[in-house]
Amino acid sequence: MAKADRNQAPDSDRPPNGNGRGPRTPPQWLTFLWMAIVVLVVVNLVETSQQPDRVELNYSEFLDEVDQGRVATVTLRGQSVTGTFTDQASAARGLAAGEGFQTTRPTLEGRALLDRLQAQGVAIVARPEEPPWWQRMLMLVVPWILLLGFLFWFWNRMQQRLMSGGGPFGLGQSRARQIRAEESGVRMEDVAGSENAKRDVMEVVEFLKRPDRYRALGAKVPHGILMMGPPGTGKTLLARAVAGEAGVPFFNIGGSEFIEMFVGVGAARVRDLFKQAKDQAPSVIFIDELDSIGRARGTGMGGGHDEREQTLNQILSEMDGFEPHHAVVVLSATNRPDVLDPALLRPGRFDRKIVMELPHRQAREAILAVHTRDMPLGDDVDLARLAAITTGFSGADLANLANEAALLAGRRGQSIVDWSCVSEARDRVLMGEAKDVALSAAERRRVAYHEAGHALLAYLLPHADPLEKVTVLPRGQALGVTAQMPAEDRFTFGEAYLRDRLTVMYGGRLAEAIVFGEVSSGAQDDLEQATRLARRMVANWGMSERVGPVVFAQSREHVFLGKEMAQAREHSEETASLVDAEIRRLLGEVEARGRELLERHRPSLERLAEALAERETLEAEAIHQLLEACLDRESAAPDDGLVP
Repeated sequence: MAKADRNQAPDSDRPPNGNGRGPRTPPQWLTFLWMAIVVLVVVNLVETSQQPDRVELNYSEFLDEVDQGRVATVTLRGQSVTGTFTDQASAARGLAAGEGFQTTRPTLEGRALLDRLQAQGVAIVARPEEPPWWQRMLMLVVPWILLLGFLFWFWNRMQQRLMSGGGPFGLGQSRARQIRAEESGVRMEDVAGSENAKRDVMEVVEFLKRPDRYRALGAKVPHGILMMGPPGTGKTLLARAVAGEAGVPFFNIGGSEFIEMFVGVGAARVRDLFKQAKDQAPSVIFIDELDSIGRARGTGMGGGHDEREQTLNQILSEMDGFEPHHAVVVLSATNRPDVLDPALLRPGRFDRKIVMELPHRQAREAILAVHTRDMPLGDDVDLARLAAITTGFSGADLANLANEAALLAGRRGQSIVDWSCVSEARDRVLMGEAKDVALSAAERRRVAYHEAGHALLAYLLPHADPLEKVTVLPRGQALGVTAQMPAEDRFTFGEAYLRDRLTVMYGGRLAEAIVFGEVSSGAQDDLEQATRLARRMVANWGMSERVGPVVFAQSREHVFLGKEMAQAREHSEETASLVDAEIRRLLGEVEARGRELLERHRPSLERLAEALAERETLEAEAIHQLLEACLDRESAAPDDGLVP
């Protein structure tokens, strides 16, 4: 009884019609019909009130008035005759000025009536016959009905959008596009080299497809999955594969599509997006480039942008706010996770974080197999070898390499893609497009010695990366290129390897100084890279005995200018001077070591530069044969533990 009494509403709270649904509103078409009838009545009354009062005469009386000269004007409109009396006749009849008469003439009366009127000097006006009253009514009323109908429709649409958070002109409506499985065109087998990431996202999709199996174990669906990594590592491709595999609604939108010039529009679009996703739950939302709206709040000079921060606050509320979360999973991608707001990264919002790294050798081979499966490859194309010489390539770079190789084979008129096309495409992606630059003989000779210096030190130093190719043909922004490819993928770097790498960077500048007695501006990029690497060794990686194993804030990079300016100094000016002195000392040591090696093996440097000037491009095998022969001919080489 207590339960029944508690659920029964009092009489005063019951709806008037007793059906539990409240008072019924009339249909929209009935309201519009009543409005049209009111407009018709009003227009008819206005038209009737505007017509002047007339005296009704029969035709014989009208002719008598004409004969007696009491008619001033006559208007003929078909069989209808209207007119006005003279002033004396109007006064005799007790009519006001401007009031007239009306009558109907017989059908046969035509020319005779005109002659009779002209004889009495009556002003005659002939007008076309009036249409029926209902036609005149339609001509007057239909435009008003159409205008009112348009206004009524526009008002109704505005009310619906305001009630749904859309705002005027749909500014607050979500720009997300719902993607069906057949529209994606990408499946999980098209994503190679990211097995862990594929397993994580497909686990969530399987949860949305069959939630009972996981709920029986007490598991809850993750609210969000954040994919982060360098550009081109396949974050958006993986999301497209999820859209292709998911049997649930998939909404795709870019982070920048939330932001407009009006404050509050972004938040309204977030509400509308999640409302659509919740209405079709279970569903998946993919927000690309999350850092465009998810950057940390309260950073930058003068505070953050109000519109962006309101949008971020709405996303935080929708993902894990006061209201219970529905079966909606948010999938996001970014290549700048360091700038995201900490509130986004906490559990309950983005519960799972997937790091997309550059692919390793086996992953690169699998990616190349995916992108070349529809290409007619030649027998000399070895994908394992190609994967070995593409260290540091992202998935997007490998896809571009395969496409460039196919385009190059098409330009050459070949029916297959052979190794020469693949190798040239790799050089184009790695070193840039070959340029047709007319270098003078002196400049070409200087470039040859510059690249020979890099190549000779890379061959002599035991910890340097192996040579892959040397060319004096201009590519990209460089007048020559010395390409080194590590024998295996590196994830950590030892101090000996880094010192040899710095020495190779100084090889071109040192060769110019030894041969020509001066240096040129061609070593600018080498000096920039060497200085940057040396600063990291000293200030980040603790590879200086005087500085010690300490990390200094001066080497950190910040996206926000205000954050960097407001950051407190973590070291003194003396420490900063010490770091700078250690960088100079380190660079001075490797430069001295490189100069000693090049001066000791000057004949090998000369021979390698001549071969480069003559042949323009040397592969690794040719370089090794040439330098081995040169070193064998050198009579007195000190035993310093270097490669002979």
